[in-house]
Amino acid sequence: MTESFPRLFARTRRFTLGVPRGFTISPDGGRVIFLRSRSGTDPVTCLWEFDVASGAERLVVDPLGLGAAEEDLPPEERARRERAREAAGGVVAYATDSAAEKAVFALSGALHLVDLASGTVRHLETPGPVIDPRLNPQGTRVAYVTGGALRVRDLATDEDVAVAAEDGVTYGLAEFIASEEMDRMRGYWWSPAGDALLVERVDESPVTRWHIADPANPASEPVTVAYPAAGTPNARTELFVVGLDGSRIPVPYDDEYLVTAVWDDHGLSIVTMPRDQKAMRLFTVDPASGPTLVREDVDPAWVEIVAGVPDRLADGTLVWVADSEGGRRLIVGDRPVTPPTLQVRSVLAVDGDTVLFQASADPTEVQVWACTDGVLTRVSPEEPGVYSGTTSGGTTVIIGSTLESQTSVTRVLREGRLLGHIDSHAERPGLDLRVALVPTGKRNFATAVLLPSWYEPGGGKLPVLMDPYGGPHAQRVLASGRMFLESQWWAEQGFAVIVADGRGTPGRGPAFEREVLHDFTVTLDDQVEALHGAAQQYDLDLSRVGIRGWSYGGYLAALAVLRRPDVFHAAVAGAPVTDWRLYDTCYTERYLGHPDEGHYEASSLLADAEKLERPLLLVHGLADDNVVAAHTLRLSSALLAAGRAHTVLPLSGVTHMTPQEVVAENLLLLQLDFLKKALG
Repeated sequence: MTESFPRLFARTRRFTLGVPRGFTISPDGGRVIFLRSRSGTDPVTCLWEFDVASGAERLVVDPLGLGAAEEDLPPEERARRERAREAAGGVVAYATDSAAEKAVFALSGALHLVDLASGTVRHLETPGPVIDPRLNPQGTRVAYVTGGALRVRDLATDEDVAVAAEDGVTYGLAEFIASEEMDRMRGYWWSPAGDALLVERVDESPVTRWHIADPANPASEPVTVAYPAAGTPNARTELFVVGLDGSRIPVPYDDEYLVTAVWDDHGLSIVTMPRDQKAMRLFTVDPASGPTLVREDVDPAWVEIVAGVPDRLADGTLVWVADSEGGRRLIVGDRPVTPPTLQVRSVLAVDGDTVLFQASADPTEVQVWACTDGVLTRVSPEEPGVYSGTTSGGTTVIIGSTLESQTSVTRVLREGRLLGHIDSHAERPGLDLRVALVPTGKRNFATAVLLPSWYEPGGGKLPVLMDPYGGPHAQRVLASGRMFLESQWWAEQGFAVIVADGRGTPGRGPAFEREVLHDFTVTLDDQVEALHGAAQQYDLDLSRVGIRGWSYGGYLAALAVLRRPDVFHAAVAGAPVTDWRLYDTCYTERYLGHPDEGHYEASSLLADAEKLERPLLLVHGLADDNVVAAHTLRLSSALLAAGRAHTVLPLSGVTHMTPQEVVAENLLLLQLDFLKKALG
């Protein structure tokens, strides 16, 4: 490795460039279409095809060959990529017809159609920049969104018409809450016959407008965003079945949130949730007669959204995931087919009578399983790790990494037999990973301890750096070396680094996740417990303990020095949520309820400003539209009013992702300098 880790970490977008992703398997299982950049430092994503029989790869679309060296993205596409945490450019998304013979994609807002067999690319003229193009199953028409309107183009005649358009609203785009908090990135679905679409109408007029300025460029107009903060109105959403003949049939539902929709050969289904998220309802929809309730799951805390459901077996049997007997279980028909001890993470694909799904028997592992006729078979390798994949036509693609690997491996299997690999072009970090996964505390929290590669046992006590995310719905402690590359770099600077997953994190069952209900501060208690548990097993200097984090991890870092200065001696809080009333409805109300219920003040930071007695560095991107900079600025103002010294690092033009190379590199170095000085 000739470059420093911070520079390489930034150039490679956290070592994600060059990793194959976005797999589509042809119905006969003979071809795998996927996305990958040419190298681990190349941010331009290309479209590729892998021939299963020969193991040969073929470059199908190179954006540079289409003259797309510099991307000019419409604002809606920039927002979509921010919600999807997409750090690369080029062909970052595509959609095929049902036969996987054609694909469409948007490049710098321009619409392109590619014949996958020949690689011939056709540019299709459109009246405006294109968002989320999708072919109908037959490959004869392409739908796309531009200017808030959903349009359909006939590929044979080039007739291009708006099938849903209205001033002041959008059709066919997922609203902010759906894409940011429910992982629904789309707002329309083709019918199997290709003659109609289910279309979401979004009216943001009830949503409070926030204005995100660029103080470094005062001549620039502030960006106005519709941000549904906790307790305030959400966007109004409606569904319509829109025919190509101009017909328009409403699909009514009463709940606040549209979770997802599926339209396949077995019919049209939608899933909805009320605003309090204590129920999830599955409906089948007959456009002529309306929705019929098929299933309702309820929980006094909340019902978790699980990706990949609903789905159907070949005979139409429902595939679902629900909590039962203390576990999150795969449901086929009306019967749970997984034990309560195997926590289902998502349904990856259904191929005939086989369901491919992710699940965890150990919270630090994510394995891929198949269920056929009620029989469970582990598909991913026996080696502990984190795996995902998809399947179609008897071919299965499994991508995964282990604790010993610093990059991922993609395997192609045919009827259970390994046929070959799809290469990863990711850069090698060049680190000597020294990570141990250990249980800590009375609750046996999943904890990773990383030591410097040069450290020898008995070599003296090491200062400690806690490096958590630590919040609900996300995990850091997994049996994958890729999860700990940045943490190992911190360890090489002379720290014992501790990463701990406390209450609220997935993989250990619904009850463990729900222990954060109405109180986020328990996640700080868990970090303290993990620290003390690790100190019983390692030689740690508990008089020099720092903590750093981003987003929820940033909140946790600031909370740590404000409420537990006896334990934590310095903190770096990046993009922290400081007042939960300023964060969005769906996430915040899921865990803390409505603000009127009185659970917010105990978990917010502003009232604790006068308690600060430890060094605190606050870092925030001024262009962040997820955790807006007001969070840091309000805490800073409260600290100033209380006479408490602190440091603020504003990042001009930076969003929640901090993708800019020079920013990402120097941000690591500045944090290191701060912590070294603060901890002595």
